[in-house]
Amino acid sequence: MDYKGSIKEVIKKLDSDPKRGLTSEDAAKRFEKYGPNKIESSNKKSMLAKIAEQLVDPMVILLIIAAIVSAFTGDVVECIIIVAIVVINAIMSIIQEGKAEDSVEALQKMSSPEATIIRDGSKKIIKAEEIVPGDIVIIETGDIIPADMRLIQSSNLKIDESSLTGESVAVEKDYRAEFDSDVGIGDRDNFAFSSSIVTYGHGVGLVTGTGEDSEIGKIATSLDEVEDKDTPLQSQLKRLSKLLAILVVIVCILVFAVGYFRSEMNLLDNFMVAVSLAVAAIPEGLTAVVTIVLSIGMNRMAERKAIVKNLLSVETLGSTTAICSDKTGTLTQNEMTIRKVFTDGKEYEVEGSGYEPKGEIRDSSGEVVNDDKTIKLLMSISTLCNDANLLREEGQYKITGDPTEGAMLTLSEKWNINQEDLNEKYPRLNEIPFDSDRKMMTTFHELKGKYYAATKGAPDVVIGRSTKILLNGEVQDFTEELKNKVLEENTALASNALRVMSFAFKPVDSVEGDLTSEEIENDMIFVGLAGMIDPPRPEAKAAVAECHKSGIDVFMITGDYFETALAIAKDLGIASSRDQAIEGKELNNKSDEEIREIVKTKRIFARVSPQNKVQLVKALQENGEIVAMTGDGVNDAPAIKNADIGISMGITGTDVAKDTAGMILVDDNFATIVNAVEEGRVIFSNIKKFVSFLLSCNIAEVLIVFLSILFGLPSPLTPIQLLWLNLITDAFPALALGVEPAEPGIMEEEPRDPSESIISGPTKFSLISQSIYITLAVLLAYIIGLKFIFPGSIEGAHTMVFATLITSELLRAFSVRSTRYTLKELGLTSNKSLIKAVLLSFALLIIVMYVPFLRDLFEIVSLTWQWIPVIILALIPLALGEATKAIREKKDN
Repeated sequence: MDYKGSIKEVIKKLDSDPKRGLTSEDAAKRFEKYGPNKIESSNKKSMLAKIAEQLVDPMVILLIIAAIVSAFTGDVVECIIIVAIVVINAIMSIIQEGKAEDSVEALQKMSSPEATIIRDGSKKIIKAEEIVPGDIVIIETGDIIPADMRLIQSSNLKIDESSLTGESVAVEKDYRAEFDSDVGIGDRDNFAFSSSIVTYGHGVGLVTGTGEDSEIGKIATSLDEVEDKDTPLQSQLKRLSKLLAILVVIVCILVFAVGYFRSEMNLLDNFMVAVSLAVAAIPEGLTAVVTIVLSIGMNRMAERKAIVKNLLSVETLGSTTAICSDKTGTLTQNEMTIRKVFTDGKEYEVEGSGYEPKGEIRDSSGEVVNDDKTIKLLMSISTLCNDANLLREEGQYKITGDPTEGAMLTLSEKWNINQEDLNEKYPRLNEIPFDSDRKMMTTFHELKGKYYAATKGAPDVVIGRSTKILLNGEVQDFTEELKNKVLEENTALASNALRVMSFAFKPVDSVEGDLTSEEIENDMIFVGLAGMIDPPRPEAKAAVAECHKSGIDVFMITGDYFETALAIAKDLGIASSRDQAIEGKELNNKSDEEIREIVKTKRIFARVSPQNKVQLVKALQENGEIVAMTGDGVNDAPAIKNADIGISMGITGTDVAKDTAGMILVDDNFATIVNAVEEGRVIFSNIKKFVSFLLSCNIAEVLIVFLSILFGLPSPLTPIQLLWLNLITDAFPALALGVEPAEPGIMEEEPRDPSESIISGPTKFSLISQSIYITLAVLLAYIIGLKFIFPGSIEGAHTMVFATLITSELLRAFSVRSTRYTLKELGLTSNKSLIKAVLLSFALLIIVMYVPFLRDLFEIVSLTWQWIPVIILALIPLALGEATKAIREKKDN
């Protein structure tokens, strides 16, 4: 609360000396007390924590239990294989997340490496982390504020606080301002916040808060209190694991009970069959396949400029139903751009956006204007009366100084009016600097032996102090009628959320001495107005439209002003009327229930605080939404942390935002979110496919063994055959299904209900029906083999079961590619990875069958003409599945 009260009170409280600063001895004591001026990352996990995280997964626990049971029953090979799966899966997950952490660290930037302070009575440059409360800091244009500080001097000081408040325009500061009551962060005119940027002027500040005691530090610390939530996929896999655990227990009890009542089986054999069948019910390869597929998706997103820090977050994007986006730097470019020019009684449209000087100037009829003396004069004034610089570095344009002045330089460059050339031709001979009281700036120049004052400033002030106007190339009286017309134009520009600047000039007799505003900035000749805005990103409008088409609501949550937010939101298609917008202060006294109702109709939330952002995210979540929160500022971090998936900007994002987010957009492109959402949807769709594939195969295996025992037949599969099926035959097609291309229209579907089971609807029907079809086909092959083809040979019958089951499962991989589209519609070759995987798995079957020592190990025989009934029977489940899809599609149409 050090922005309150007088400067003297704050100096006394911190026991400092504005002229001499702290002594080195006192600074050392304070450093010992307060610690370094930096925010420690609390989001990093230790290696032990990462390993523990992998091992507490329910599916992994189920596999570990299966391994222990296998070890106790003497099946050491199976135990070793399952343990290897668990270890490899954990290693893969940790490596992938480690890669993401490395990428994030590469993006981290030191907010303020050095600062100029007064210590021991003299100026010193020290590392920003060595600053302590009570230090006196000197700040200049271009500096990054190293700590929170009460201003004790300021001269024309403007600071960009967008990372903290979301306000895109630099804030004017005045050390003389005093407050007795609480005011919002964005309105503390006598205060400078850590990590904000000085865009204009200079000043001196008294450090009041460092590290975690600064405003950004408090926000970062509050993030620790937010509990991590399971992703939708984690919840689904946990539910599936519980279901499988129950299934395993039921299978064990049933098989043991059936065996117990059959006198020919002893208890030990009965127990072994029950255990081997229980292990068969567990899809050992599922966890590994999920990890590999998420890793592939993670790498694919990285190629598309999105770094995902956690594997499971990849899929969460596909479940997103609401995207809450900050405005400045996320939906907009964070580069002020002049859109309108009014001069000579006419309005002109300026094309282009950002600081790149490209774009035409058009009149009201749409004609391109290439040369106009009055517009050129306005540009010249805006360039000469300007302290910013427009730079080109590595093909990118950026500005140093005030963004408003940068926009003026870009406008001039569009007509090849170069600041450096103009200053060389008409050097600045004197100036009256800008200050917040006058709201004007004036510079003096010589032209053809005469002296002129060039002035820019707030429209109402400049218009009020002008007595002449430039019209049709002539200086005329600025009558009340003409003034009203210009003021109406100013109101029209401002109502479109444009920040308006006005320009004037005046011949003067002398530029020597101490020139005053009263003497110079009166009786001026008015030239015109320029309206500017931080424009939307060009790709953001299409991205918002894509979200709406995909059933995803987009919310703008910003610290910027109401009218600015509304104009940008309308331009982007986020909202269509004022009724959909609300200011943060209107949320402050609302109950949680009232806010839950508000978010159902409002789409724009302006002038919000970090606490308001968290309120809104939580309200949406309580309404059942899966929320993605995007932002780049410290003010966005709490909401990013609370969201189901937090997204930070990689270029403009603050360290706190990056550290908190689950995903980072390397290119700061809002459209990348839509690409990531599509990738997430494809990944979940593919996970459903290979889960359905693996479970249908496992259920079929369980049913085949169980029904055989129930009907008094010998066990149709040995434990090693079951393990081969689960780990080798099924694994490769499952992986290939994980990279299945997106089904047509996947982004036109409504987001999935996160409470909906991973196996539901058509997927559930497909899983059950295919399990039954495969069971019947394989049992028929078993009976034919046992009774007719290999009478009296259990190895021959096992071979018929083994070959038919593997072949039908491999063919099942093709039918599971879609529950809506037939194989003919998808195209047999549209997933070449699946064809390769199926051929590889089939080749492994051939190797096992025809290599003598492997054939003996697996207790099977070689097939010749017997392949004919095997292939015919294996094709039956595929044919029935495709026929079912065709019938359903015909009904739907």
